[in-house]
Amino acid sequence: MSHHQQILKLSEVKLITGLSASSIYRAVNKGTFPRQIKLGERSSGWLMSDVTNWLDERIEASRTSEVA
Repeated sequence: MSHHQQILKLSEVKLITGLSASSIYRAVNKGTFPRQIKLGERSSGWLMSDVTNWLDERIEASRTSEVA
């Protein structure tokens, strides 16, 4: 794992993916979107690498007509 992992907050994940907060949390609960990392008692975020990998998979799936 890289020593330079970037953490994204929800607002940034929404911008990158184009998904709403409720869509993100619903997908996390279904296991179709990366789980967030607990940063503190009331703080969490997503690893940028997890989000970009998920996005790359969605792009590839859409180009091969295998969107889940």
